[in-house]
Amino acid sequence: MAAEFVKVTKAEAGQKLVRFLERRVDGAVPRPAVMRWIRKGNVRVDKGRCKPFDLVKEGQTVRIPPYQAVQTQQKSLPALPIIYEDDNFLAVCKPAGLPTQGGTGHDDSVADRLLSMFAEAPYKPAPAHRLDRDTSGVILAGKSHHGQKNLSVFFAEHGEGGKFYLAQVEGEWPAGDWTELRDKMEKRGPKGREKVVVGSGKEALSSVRPVKIGAKTSLLMVKLHTGRTHQIRVQLSSRGFPIVGDGKYGTKKGRMKLHCLRIETTWFTASCLPGWGKLPDIYDHYFN
Repeated sequence: MAAEFVKVTKAEAGQKLVRFLERRVDGAVPRPAVMRWIRKGNVRVDKGRCKPFDLVKEGQTVRIPPYQAVQTQQKSLPALPIIYEDDNFLAVCKPAGLPTQGGTGHDDSVADRLLSMFAEAPYKPAPAHRLDRDTSGVILAGKSHHGQKNLSVFFAEHGEGGKFYLAQVEGEWPAGDWTELRDKMEKRGPKGREKVVVGSGKEALSSVRPVKIGAKTSLLMVKLHTGRTHQIRVQLSSRGFPIVGDGKYGTKKGRMKLHCLRIETTWFTASCLPGWGKLPDIYDHYFN
C-alpha cells in the first residue's frame, strides 16, 4: 500500500493539520495514531516536516502514510432539503423527530445525513448548532473550515440572536405586539428525569408576538435572545400556554408544534416553513 499525496482545497484551508488528516481519512485512524504519524515524520507538508497544530494552506501537498481503513457499509439515508448553499455555508430544514447529532440509540441524524449527502466532498459539513429532536426547522452548517469557524464565532458572540421560531400553544394568547419573557431557569429532578423549571438559575430572555389567536390554540412567533435548554417550551408552559404536543411540559404528548422558522446571520438568512397545513402569510407580514 502506497502513501497518498493530497492537495489542500480552499474549503479545507485554515484547519489544524491533525484535524485535516482526521477528516481526510474519514475517522478511520484514531487521533493518537495520527499524532504519531506526524511526530515520526511520516506526514509531510510540501515535502517538509510539520507539527500537529500547524494550519494547512490552500494548494499545499500533504503526504498521508499508508493505513488500513476499517471497511464499513455506507448507510443510505434520505437527503435533507437544502434551503441555502454557497461555497462556505449550508442551511437545511430538519424534520421533527430527527436528532441533530447521532449517538446511542440513534442510527440517523442531521449529522449523518450531511455526511451521506456530501460523501465525496473533501470537507464534509457538520451542524453548527442544535435543535431538540422533536423541534423542526432551520439548521446551519459550514461547507468549509472558514464557514464552520465563522458560524461558531457568530453563535458564540450573538447567542441565539437572529433565531425566530413558530410555536402553536394551547390557549388564547392575549392580543398585542411583542411581549418580553424574562425568567431564571435551571434543571431539577433525578438523573434521567430532569426537567427545566423557572425561579432560579441562568437568565432566559425571549420576545413573543401572536400570529394567529384562537379560543383553543394560538400561533406565536418567538425571537430568542438566549439559548437555554428547552427555553421556549418552559417559558410558554410556565405562563399557562404549553406547546401543542409537548408531553414533557404540557398536557398531551403528540407531534410537538415548535419550529425554527428563520435564522439571520451576518452573511445570509435561511428560512423554511413547517408542514402544519395552511399558515398566515408570515414572511411578507413579519419580515421586510
